[in-house]
Amino acid sequence: MKLASLKHRRDGKLVVVSADLTRAAPAPESIPTMQAALDEWESAEPLLRYVSHRLSDGSEPGFAFDETQCASPLPRAFQWADGSAFVNHVELVRKSRGADLPKSFWHDPLMYQGGSDALLAPHDPIVLGSEDWGIDFEGEIAVIVGDVPAGADQEQAAEAIKLVMLANDVSLRNLIPDELGKGFGFFQSKPASAFSPVAVTPDELGDSWDGGRLHLPLLVYRNNELFGRANAGEAMIFDFPTLIAHAAKTRALCAGTIIGSGTVSNLDPDGGPGRPVNDGGMGYSCISELRVVETIREGKPQSEYMKNGENIRIEMQDTQRKSIFGAINQKVMVTKPQLSE
Repeated sequence: MKLASLKHRRDGKLVVVSADLTRAAPAPESIPTMQAALDEWESAEPLLRYVSHRLSDGSEPGFAFDETQCASPLPRAFQWADGSAFVNHVELVRKSRGADLPKSFWHDPLMYQGGSDALLAPHDPIVLGSEDWGIDFEGEIAVIVGDVPAGADQEQAAEAIKLVMLANDVSLRNLIPDELGKGFGFFQSKPASAFSPVAVTPDELGDSWDGGRLHLPLLVYRNNELFGRANAGEAMIFDFPTLIAHAAKTRALCAGTIIGSGTVSNLDPDGGPGRPVNDGGMGYSCISELRVVETIREGKPQSEYMKNGENIRIEMQDTQRKSIFGAINQKVMVTKPQLSE
């Protein structure tokens, strides 16, 4: 089953989307929003699946689905916690800041709590105040969970996964070192994130979903050129049940909490850092990782962070090369904030 939130007021209007992303139908009136569905998932899911089946067999004509009219599946969420399941990526990015990777990172997930009060729509621009901030994208996989009790084990965490989607966790790289240097975590360096137009139930992913990892390439295009195609299941040290259980170690997670994988990253077959796509490699899901690899190989970074007017597109295709989630397709817009008089 595939679900989306059309732009409507603050929390969107829930619709059920056909498997091929061409048609959509309104959710039942009793389930007006994605959050409403998650709050009462046990009773809402059968009703939504009924609409999905009717779309599939043609008995529900629906209407043409236009992903450009979508908000993120949860336009605002009670919680957005992003992990770093691809430890290779963490190690490389820390090298760029001259920081070593603690050994604990290989067995204890790293996680930060992002802003979730106003998530970007997947086709909305990334509006920021300065190119000097070091504008970067981060292609990720994310899941939305139902209620998770404090102290949940791996099995409970796995059962809590209701929906899967893609994420662009925007990062302002040049603001990160000073902010982390204060010893209190990200804030200004992590503006609003965006999520794919469509969120899907795990069963929709077939054999590509193993219960905790999504084993398909994440396609990342910078200015319409393929930048990365790293496999989202390969080199994912911590699966989603592990990340969810980590987040719930000391507190319950409410229905509608989003958990991110962190930037998808693959090693080269020889065990070294991944190579760029134009060198036959799997490429990257963020610019920072490429810059670190350039520094390792050439002594200094060659690639610049995003500039005004640049475009980022993040998408995933199934084994038949059909889009699963629709695309995050955003343009960077640098503009000075308008201060009210």
